[in-house]
Amino acid sequence: MTCEVVVLYFARSADLAGVRTETISVPQQITSLRLWDEIVKRHSSLAAIQDQVVFAVRQEYVLLGDQLLDLRTGDEIAIIPPISGG
Repeated sequence: MTCEVVVLYFARSADLAGVRTETISVPQQITSLRLWDEIVKRHSSLAAIQDQVVFAVRQEYVLLGDQLLDLRTGDEIAIIPPISGG
C-alpha cells in the first residue's frame, strides 16, 4: 500500500530541489534510506548533500539506513541540510 506524504525542503535542499514543499506517493512501510532514494529520484541534485543532510519524519530525526518507517498519509518529511553561520 502507498500513502501521500509531504516533503519539506529547507535552505540548500530547497535550492537543489527547486521546490520548498511537495506531496509524493511512497510505500507505507519503507526504510529511511529507501525513502531518501525516492526523494533523490525526483531531485537528483540532492544526492550531493546525502552525507550531510538531517532527515526528519513527523518532526523526529531519523538516520538514513535500514530503519523501517511506518508512514501515514499526511506525514511530514523534512530535508534539512547543514546550516553554517557566524
